[in-house]
Amino acid sequence: MGSSKKIQDIKVAVDAVIFGYFDKQDLQLLLIKRKIDPFKGGWALPGGLVLDDENLDDAVKRELHEEAGIKPDFLEQLYTFGNVGRDPRNRVISVAYLGLVNPSYHELFADSDAEDAQWFSVNKLPSLAFDHKSIIDIALNRLRTKLQYQPIGFNLLNEEFPFSDLENLYRTIVGREIDRRNFRKKIMSYGLLNETNNVKKEGSGRPGKLFTFNKEKYEELEKEGFYFELK
Repeated sequence: MGSSKKIQDIKVAVDAVIFGYFDKQDLQLLLIKRKIDPFKGGWALPGGLVLDDENLDDAVKRELHEEAGIKPDFLEQLYTFGNVGRDPRNRVISVAYLGLVNPSYHELFADSDAEDAQWFSVNKLPSLAFDHKSIIDIALNRLRTKLQYQPIGFNLLNEEFPFSDLENLYRTIVGREIDRRNFRKKIMSYGLLNETNNVKKEGSGRPGKLFTFNKEKYEELEKEGFYFELK
């Protein structure tokens, strides 16, 4: 005998956890201020319901463009959230995405359901709508784990950067000190950096050489089963 329980009309949404990094600052997170209820005037992750004729990847890219005016440099599916009661309006299952951008190359522009869009330090987040704090916690853990075997952090740096910026970025994200000598040796041994003829002077020390990320080399290594282990 079949169940007599009513089958709910379940809706599908996407939410985007977008991390950014400003020079020598905390890791940043993109949030939007909601223009509509529920949680009107509160801060939340960019996102919304998926349209009937829309793929998930297209939906999250559309929401990011509409609510914050950005296009992430790195974007991948994170996790699916579907606890009962996570949205007071309907039964909503959300497919969350993890993304990385360099804020220097993106000017935020809030529109659609967003009244405002801002970067916040992950260490100083405001009160958040829905279950978005839980989504962020999982995304941050994924980022820290992923960074230790896949050098996606290059997406957060300027096109040209001193090696010290790369070290500081990794140290900031993983939240601990790293073995600088081993880190540099490993990065350079893989051929992931191209040395430029440009330098950057910082403080009273000698000018540091600037590098660029060798994306072609990374893609080649990835196909071969490349594993970047951070110690």
